[in-house]
Amino acid sequence: MPAAAQTASGQKAAPSETLASEASELADSDAEPANGFAHFGFAPELLQALVAIGYQQPSPIQKAAIPELLLGRDLVGQAQTGTGKTAAFALPLLTAIDPNQRTPQVLVLAPTRELAIQVAEAFNTFAAKMPHLRVLPVYGGADFRDQIARLKRGVQVVVGTPGRVMDHMRQGTLDLSGLRTLVLDEADEMLRMGFIDDVEWVLSQLPEKRQVVLFSATMPPEIRRISRQYLNDPAEITIRQKGDDASRIRQRYITVNAPQKLEALSRVLEAETKEGVIIFARTKAITVAVAESLEAKGYDVAVLNGDVAQSQRERTIDRLKSGHVNVLVATDVAARGLDVDRITLVVNYDIPFDSEAYVHRIGRTGRAGRSGDAILFLTPRERRFLGGLERAVGRPIEPMEVPSNATINQHRLDLLRQKLTSALNPAEDSRREELALLAEILQRVSQEHEATPDQLALAALRLAVGEAPLLVHGDENWMRQQAPMGRNDRGERGYDRGGDRRDRGGEPRGRLAQAGGAPARGGFRSEDSQPEENMERFRIEVGWRDRVKPGNIVGAIANEAGLGGRSIGRIQIFDGHSTIDLPKGMPDEVFNSLKRLRVMNKELQISRHQD
Repeated sequence: MPAAAQTASGQKAAPSETLASEASELADSDAEPANGFAHFGFAPELLQALVAIGYQQPSPIQKAAIPELLLGRDLVGQAQTGTGKTAAFALPLLTAIDPNQRTPQVLVLAPTRELAIQVAEAFNTFAAKMPHLRVLPVYGGADFRDQIARLKRGVQVVVGTPGRVMDHMRQGTLDLSGLRTLVLDEADEMLRMGFIDDVEWVLSQLPEKRQVVLFSATMPPEIRRISRQYLNDPAEITIRQKGDDASRIRQRYITVNAPQKLEALSRVLEAETKEGVIIFARTKAITVAVAESLEAKGYDVAVLNGDVAQSQRERTIDRLKSGHVNVLVATDVAARGLDVDRITLVVNYDIPFDSEAYVHRIGRTGRAGRSGDAILFLTPRERRFLGGLERAVGRPIEPMEVPSNATINQHRLDLLRQKLTSALNPAEDSRREELALLAEILQRVSQEHEATPDQLALAALRLAVGEAPLLVHGDENWMRQQAPMGRNDRGERGYDRGGDRRDRGGEPRGRLAQAGGAPARGGFRSEDSQPEENMERFRIEVGWRDRVKPGNIVGAIANEAGLGGRSIGRIQIFDGHSTIDLPKGMPDEVFNSLKRLRVMNKELQISRHQD
């Protein structure tokens, strides 16, 4: 994928912070007008918004999908994240919106809250010149009453996760009688997370006459079945993403709890001496906090965010290019279009929730044929996004440890030795007079104090090192407390090392439930059975009387806890409660968030199961 969108004349565009990557996949070098989106006949206000965020030419998925959706056809699109598919469905659907209709006309189902937020932001950005259009993201964990109030005020586009959408539909707070289009985004992820039953329930409640759009990176049989059953003569589009030349960029990730991110960043910069560094943070406030922390440690740091004026931005980039600044802390929008050859390390201090932005970020290094490094910080709850980033770049991202005291100390000693070696053979002839004076000082000190050459050299090194200690002896216990990282045979990550658990026959264990102690399908035993050695059993306060199904529980917990769906163990559903086996060692912050999680509009109130 190209590192930045370009205009027809070759000039780099400046996409928005949230949606930078939608313009990254360009068409081939066909002759295009000044703005290729003008071909579609979009309203002037929509074209103005596209120009404002730097969209110049439609990507292949946009070229193929937009005309079909403008005709009102159902559509099945197979495209990886990073091909611009959000704009491919959002732009044509916005053209048909009636701002005077107060009930939702477009419903987008997404597998995770992060994707729901991202897609809602995309709609808002595209509709920036359409002041009467309202977009509402709905997902678990957010204030239900606030969502109801906003729905009552009127919205035209709803983007949500299946569970929360169903909650609103059952309570009658989400009126879909006037719905025109349903979009299933990342349908294969919804299948993997156990949401397909929910998706089919939503589909069964919609008006008979509606447009259905389905996007999926892969097309497993279950997704094909839904396409055949619920879509009417759909247009089918398959986009193969162009391979990104990332071979020159070494990509690694560190798993670190949020409170230790600043300390981990400091250690990474100590151990990874680079010519120029860009640190990407998600918000303006975080850029300032990170920069202030690094300045206190003696780094030459500059900040680029939305508050920086254009003139100051230009001066900052010039200082970065000239080497007067070595570390830049930036948001995505501020760093868009940044082209500095001396950037050899990119640190993703905050993970972007869309992999297109990740591709753009790491594209700031490895430029002009040079090699580069990219390091990604992941909290335990964010590890589920790693597979998507790997798919976007077409290669694995290697794990790495937070640099230890020993690593940093060895690096400092190596660096001092390199500097000393370089000083033995000065390259500048113009400083010969100064060197002669320094030699005279050494001779006088040697005579006055009867110092040996070794003693003089050691004293000179102490002067060069300064007052700060050469070696670090900081506390390393927190590094051993970071959540362990595993990968199962599907490439999913969770905080269990055992990976996917399978029966002796090699088949994955299911997540079927049982009621009132009766044997469940799939061979699950009664509640008296013990969890596996690497699992812990929990009780949740939802059961059959709440109409809960295993898919509801799996989807909600997998999303909140950052687990692969198949890292979740045995689920047993009883009349008034259920039990679920989860990997041991769940972080406290995840456990506390699960207590407040709602399934079927009821709090889980998760607790450790008492035998």
